[in-house]
Amino acid sequence: MRKFTLAKPIDMSVGFKDFFDTIGLTGSGLVTKGIAAVITIIALRMLFQLNSDPQSALRKGSMAVGTLFVAVVLALYGDSLFSTVTDAKG
Repeated sequence: MRKFTLAKPIDMSVGFKDFFDTIGLTGSGLVTKGIAAVITIIALRMLFQLNSDPQSALRKGSMAVGTLFVAVVLALYGDSLFSTVTDAKG
């Protein structure tokens, strides 16, 4: 009988550190991605709640696009932005 495997087995006996290393994220990186995801959801909700009034829709829309930009920057560069905070030596 043939043995069929999709992926090489990984030893996870050390705990979450090995898990985060296999997916390429540290604990702080995972938190940063989670915060960026929450900010993205807030920005999309802001975009869906625009008024029919052009002036207020433009103001709220630009705020939503700015919030979305912050979320994208946080998702892409959050690890390097917060690495100085978490690795600070007192």
